[in-house]
Amino acid sequence: MLDRAVVKEFLDTELEDLEIEIPKDIKKEELVETFCQYVETDYYEWLKENFKSFFQHGSPSWEWIKERIQQSKK
Repeated sequence: MLDRAVVKEFLDTELEDLEIEIPKDIKKEELVETFCQYVETDYYEWLKENFKSFFQHGSPSWEWIKERIQQSKK
């Protein structure tokens, strides 16, 4: 789950940099929450796809995984 305060700060900065004003009928808290949900959904789908790839769709190469583990320790 994303840290809503961090996302709010991020959105504030990015919107300001692009000179985008939030319409008055949209509450910032609701915008932040909706954006977080959007990102979390996308993130979950990304995780699922990477899981399938990493574990080769249910037939994992444990040797390859062991190599990756060793590489990550360096």
